[in-house]
Amino acid sequence: MHNHYAFIYNELVWKVLKETVGEQEAVLFARSASVGAQQFPVHWGGDCYANYESMAESLRGGLSIGMSGFGFWSHDIGGFENTAPAHVYKRWCAFGLLSSHSRLHGSKSYRVPWAYDDESCDVVRHFTQLKCRMMPYLYRQAALANEFGTPMLRAMCSSTRTIRPATISTASICWAIRSWWRRCLRGRRSAVLSAEGRWTHLWHNDELPGSRWHKQHHDALSLPVYVRDNSLLALGNNDQKADYAWHEGTAFQLFHLEDGREARCDVPAADGSTIFTLKARRQGNAIAVSGEGEARGWTLCLRNIPQVAGVQGGTQTGSEWGVVVSAEGNTLPITL
Repeated sequence: MHNHYAFIYNELVWKVLKETVGEQEAVLFARSASVGAQQFPVHWGGDCYANYESMAESLRGGLSIGMSGFGFWSHDIGGFENTAPAHVYKRWCAFGLLSSHSRLHGSKSYRVPWAYDDESCDVVRHFTQLKCRMMPYLYRQAALANEFGTPMLRAMCSSTRTIRPATISTASICWAIRSWWRRCLRGRRSAVLSAEGRWTHLWHNDELPGSRWHKQHHDALSLPVYVRDNSLLALGNNDQKADYAWHEGTAFQLFHLEDGREARCDVPAADGSTIFTLKARRQGNAIAVSGEGEARGWTLCLRNIPQVAGVQGGTQTGSEWGVVVSAEGNTLPITL
């Protein structure tokens, strides 16, 4: 009963919430769980201390609960007990805003960024805006977690190929942080481990080969976030809030589509269904892009490709990430 009690407790609260607001709006923030409790999300890591060790423990706990069948997990950004120094807080904010649910919360002091220093405000703003723009991707992963149980935060050993290839978005994002978290978060040189293939940094364009270690240096506004080749990723057009029309003004990002390969991206609606699907298939120097469903004003950025030979059904412009094609319809033949 010691373990099962948490299930009974969460189930009771869940039923009350369902009766009050309906099943589609019911959500918990529970700190204890046992087998089967993943059907009453969300769970968080409990009252951790405000230091690097507890942040590393929180990350390991989140990865472990993901491998235990829980799709969603969160934690107290900045630590709960005591007050973190600014350098710990800033790195914890980056970690927390890339978690499925983000909450600034703690004991004995407020966790608002302006209580620490000016750079803390910059960090929270930067990663909050990033999360808002990533909402088409993140919400799609949340829908898959709801449907298939695949966790949003996945351990390295739980690769997308291992879990369920048919249900994972083609935009395979690797947030390469491991047990050496403390060294990385203090901005020292740290090791980054990627899976096989070539990887491109999400908001820069540097590329890395997979299946090896890389030494990097990261400041408070940087993290090793890489996207695998043959991925098609949707970024939203709003960095000020999370709940907006993700299918309007969507900025699709295509990462090194190889000859003979197809990339696909599903853009979700608020109910978790797919409102728009974009596909890109390459044959030689030709990329055939086609969309199905409802979308308005979408663009396609060919990452690390400065220009293309020709575009039909759209116009091209340059950008720091690569050529950007603005679609006039839902069919877009591109010649490299």
